[in-house]
Amino acid sequence: MLEDIGALAKALRSGAMTAQALLHRCLERIERLDGNLNSFVAIDHQGAESAARESDRRFERGEARSMMEGIPLSIKDNLLMKGVPATWGSRALKDFTPDHDELPVARLRDAGAVLIGKTNVPELTLEGYTGNDLFGVTRNPIDTRLTPGGSSGGAVAGVAAGLVPAAIGTDGGGSIRRPACHTGLVGWKPSTGRIARGSGFPAILLDFEVIGTATRTVSDAILLDGVLKGAHPMDRRSCFSEYVPPRLETPRILYIPQFGDSPVDPEVTYAINLFAQHLAREGADVVQGDCIFDLDLANRIWRIISRSGVAYLMRHYPALASLGGASVQAMAEDGRTIRGADYIEALEGVSELRAAMTKLFLDYDFILTPSAAALPWPAEQAYPDLIDAKPAGPRDHAVFTGWVNITGLPAISLPVAVSKDGLPIGAQLVGPFGGDDAVLTFAKRQTLLI
Repeated sequence: MLEDIGALAKALRSGAMTAQALLHRCLERIERLDGNLNSFVAIDHQGAESAARESDRRFERGEARSMMEGIPLSIKDNLLMKGVPATWGSRALKDFTPDHDELPVARLRDAGAVLIGKTNVPELTLEGYTGNDLFGVTRNPIDTRLTPGGSSGGAVAGVAAGLVPAAIGTDGGGSIRRPACHTGLVGWKPSTGRIARGSGFPAILLDFEVIGTATRTVSDAILLDGVLKGAHPMDRRSCFSEYVPPRLETPRILYIPQFGDSPVDPEVTYAINLFAQHLAREGADVVQGDCIFDLDLANRIWRIISRSGVAYLMRHYPALASLGGASVQAMAEDGRTIRGADYIEALEGVSELRAAMTKLFLDYDFILTPSAAALPWPAEQAYPDLIDAKPAGPRDHAVFTGWVNITGLPAISLPVAVSKDGLPIGAQLVGPFGGDDAVLTFAKRQTLLI
């Protein structure tokens, strides 16, 4: 098993380990273990070897670029990495190899990170499990019969299995937080705009999707966030002022164990209740409440934006019309029925929800929920059809995360418990827009105390 980034960075700086030796250790584990997991879909052997050699030379000269110097990372397959195929999980893009890094990937490379390769996703990264017609199904290292979730399932599987110390992914509706929850990792989703985007695939989820990380510790999430964050003229959304940090001495936390009548696994509810009690014992003012927004409105927004996005992609990439999988075809067909007036109404709904959250955070510093409503389910299934013995639809397992993307808020999933069968359970902490540093600081404090 690999150590966390902090320990590896210390070993590299002291000379106890070289970047090349660390890379070879990761590659050996990928070769030996990933056949049962299917986390990686492409390995950049030549590029990674070259980057590791350059890192070792910089260490010898005392010129390490950052704490990420020489640290191997994986990149999710919906992000562009120069010279490595970017398929977005689709047969329609199997021959596409970009000639450039998109902005967040370039920042990692400039920081001295060693980019090993790409990790598996569901097609177009719009589902909560990880499998596609091009590369097949990705499995959970905790129990390979089960899913690691999605859409960053390949990313978290590689970290949880110790193939790489951390992974870079995207979170458009919980796509990092829920998989991190299902594999016992820390999943970080920053505020919209904290990490500038640019030169990547078309944005089909407005600004809901952000770059995020899957790590073993909150400290590692903070290290990676420090390298990735920052404004850039290519992304006007990245130019915002950070929120004044909350009063961490006595944080005010709204705890919401269930959204409406959406089902939640009893073991999840029990675990998050215990975590809420832990926060109260540590001095937080924890108030239990109900869903703080119109859940039906959020579901309508998600459907209209995502399905319209897929219908648009069918025009942008004509090969999707013939090579896209059944799920993508169904999404596109639904998207074609959506009218312009419906889309504008959805945009107004986004503004309404964001305004409501701004008002809510005048009274609270954080919101606490489960990260996922369900425990991991069979790897080949797109979603669990039962939660707490009740029928569940495609998004019921994800009920706690999508609203965070719509409202653009920062959120983190923390591993806080395991089920009776040893499956990880995660708690989600959500902060006010721009309050990323406060979320990370508070989350780090809790993981040191758990």
